[in-house]
Amino acid sequence: MLRTEVIRPVHELLDGHAAARPDDVAFADDARDVSWRRLATTTRRLAGHLAARGVRPGDRVAMVMANAVETAETYLAIPRAGAVAVCLNPDAAPAELAYMLADCGARVVVTDVAHAGLLGPDVTAIVVGGDYEDLVADEPPTPAPDPTDLDVTAFMLYTSGTTGRPKGVELSLRSCLWVVAACWAPIVGLGPGETVLSGLPLFHSYALDMCVLGIVATGASERILPRFSPTRILEMLGDGYTVLPGVPTHFSYLLQAAGHRPRHRLRMAVSAGAILPASVNETFEQVFGVPLLDGYGITETSTMVAMNWPHGTRPYGSCGLPLPGLAVRLVDPATGTDAPPGGEGELWVRGPGVMRGYWNRPEQTADVLVDGWYRTGDLARADANGYLTISGRTKEMIIRGGENIYPAEIEAVLLRAPGVGDAAVVGRAHPDLGEEPVAFVVGDPDLDAVAAHCREHLTGFKVPVAFHLVDVIPRTGSGKIKRFELARLLSGEKAPA
Repeated sequence: MLRTEVIRPVHELLDGHAAARPDDVAFADDARDVSWRRLATTTRRLAGHLAARGVRPGDRVAMVMANAVETAETYLAIPRAGAVAVCLNPDAAPAELAYMLADCGARVVVTDVAHAGLLGPDVTAIVVGGDYEDLVADEPPTPAPDPTDLDVTAFMLYTSGTTGRPKGVELSLRSCLWVVAACWAPIVGLGPGETVLSGLPLFHSYALDMCVLGIVATGASERILPRFSPTRILEMLGDGYTVLPGVPTHFSYLLQAAGHRPRHRLRMAVSAGAILPASVNETFEQVFGVPLLDGYGITETSTMVAMNWPHGTRPYGSCGLPLPGLAVRLVDPATGTDAPPGGEGELWVRGPGVMRGYWNRPEQTADVLVDGWYRTGDLARADANGYLTISGRTKEMIIRGGENIYPAEIEAVLLRAPGVGDAAVVGRAHPDLGEEPVAFVVGDPDLDAVAAHCREHLTGFKVPVAFHLVDVIPRTGSGKIKRFELARLLSGEKAPA
């Protein structure tokens, strides 16, 4: 059921936990932890100091920070100041970081020592390891504004950039907390006593919603890791953590590192951000002995659209059922009409989680928001019980001689081939056929055997015409494949580092 009681202003959520469980740990990392009472205080003080420095409602305050407790604090303090928290990838290339900072027009940037030198001389910075600590330790001259309007833009996250230059996605506090109310609280069961172990990058919407707002809305606790490390996670799982979020590649790496059933006290694991291969899902549950719930979400819908539940039917390979209170359609891209039962169509979404729009891009916003429906660009099918399975993307579709080919289908076959640890497929131009599929694989496989495996499991026109060994498949922080980088390799360009 929907847990709508968690959809409240940030300060009300924090003050409630500070009163009910003041000394319980809210967030912890390798350097420090923060109790609920302390978190309510540090975020209030930082919000007041931002207001005192001239930050006004609607102003953008950027964050360029590695995973840390301070990142979670800042995510919460900026909305308390009435401003928009713009969390940027701290590992972005300098040119891309400069582009996003200029695009969002941030008045102030909160950063850490490691990234302060990337910001340029004209940026007003608050630095963790410097003045940040002074600000959260002292009472501000101006009280925290603590606005109560849940429908203005509170967060702006840049799209993953799987097809090109990223766009700022405007999300409200209501849209994000609605996902908590519809997914993380009722389905995953976050609440007091639950402890989350997360190596997800906090600049991504998945982590913002589950690993920051999901914690604050429900009163759970979280250990923030600086990055995903399979060996470290396996070492820490025995310390009492109950929920482990990740992206599909994380769980593949955990299986490779585990070797046998590891010691842990997990209640469940959660996957989102990209398609989870059915084989990985099933094997993980066999080795770890707990449910691995696969879901589907995107930044433009404040993350989750569909989720598998821990009880009842869970078809492997499916991303589950639409969240309660959410409307979905599968629309035939060729006709614009709803696909027939069992047919494939572009997934359209309508509901409280849909974004307000793209920052300063009205035309691109109008392209994807149609009468309240968000056109995801993802292709999906629904079975007779309503379970959704993502089959590819409309823009990633390869058309070879009039035949539609979806890379995700080929990648699922490649990942079952001996010696293949990761894989991606992109289209290559062909003078007669239009396009043809080309595969990139990671690992130590016999490529002739991989080709034979594909011929065995795929219709002929879907079999890649070439196979390339690479050290790594380029992915976004959420695990999505950066196909445009692989396409550059095919065209002779050097892919960005």
